[in-house]
Amino acid sequence: MEEKTENGFSEQQMRRRRVNKMKMSILTGAGVWIIILSVLMVAMFVKLVFLENKLERLEESIISVQRVVEEQKKAAGSSQEGEKESISDSDAAAGSVAQEDGQAGNMPVETEQSRKVYLTFDDGPSENTSKILDILKERNIKATFFVVGFDDEASRELYQRIVAEGHTLGMHSYSHKYDMIYQSLDAFKEDMSHLQAYLEEVTGVTPTIMRFPGGSSNQVSNVDMKELIRYVEGEGLTYFDWNIESGDATSQAYTSDELVQNVMTEVVKYDTSVVLMHDTSAKAATVEALVPMIDQLQEIGAELLPIDETTKLIQHIPVDSVE
Repeated sequence: MEEKTENGFSEQQMRRRRVNKMKMSILTGAGVWIIILSVLMVAMFVKLVFLENKLERLEESIISVQRVVEEQKKAAGSSQEGEKESISDSDAAAGSVAQEDGQAGNMPVETEQSRKVYLTFDDGPSENTSKILDILKERNIKATFFVVGFDDEASRELYQRIVAEGHTLGMHSYSHKYDMIYQSLDAFKEDMSHLQAYLEEVTGVTPTIMRFPGGSSNQVSNVDMKELIRYVEGEGLTYFDWNIESGDATSQAYTSDELVQNVMTEVVKYDTSVVLMHDTSAKAATVEALVPMIDQLQEIGAELLPIDETTKLIQHIPVDSVE
């Protein structure tokens, strides 16, 4: 009897051990799966953010190509009528509005009068800003930088260097996120005032020149751009678009030589040219194109200047057309 009791007790202990082992295995497996799922969720989130950014860039590129096509059609029509050429909008997002007389654009140059060219760089500062500034300093050229908001120390030093070396520090938006900036008038106000206050804090200079993300004729804003223009004008700010594109924001991967050719082909048509380029870490070709571009512009007698309060307005939607 005692032997049966001992055997029963032993079997009971073994069953308990097996149950405990099974419980531990289940808990361990569940823990491992939780960790795996957490890692997968983080990876999916990172990939989602990456894909969203990539989709935004793709959308900007598609719109940019559409801009070029529309510009060519409008330029062909206006040249037959003797009117001014329309300005295309390909700053990564925008719509197309034909230029009007006066502020929106300028007549093609027919004489050997002095050409004024304003080199502008959007979206910086970046890893390439120092290289751009070095080239400009070596050639004694002043340009305009429409910057976005970065609060790291390297970016702060670049904002300061832009100002210290005599370039124009312009505003482009703090976040450069179209869906946030153009969500409402209040969102736009908050973004732009944030950037202006931040740049004033960092550099001691209060910027009054700006460029709308996507240009004043962009088609992605949830707010009527004329409403934003009225706000900008009321704040004493001056916005500039462009009438020449280097092509560094399009879907086509232009070489540095092609970027130069894109600019030189168009710059001879105007007495005042505002050239759109970009200052991001991905724009190595833009940096490479800068020296030969400056050389060729100077060879045709162009005066290279930074945008200031005396610069002829180049605007896709002329401020005078907004009541």
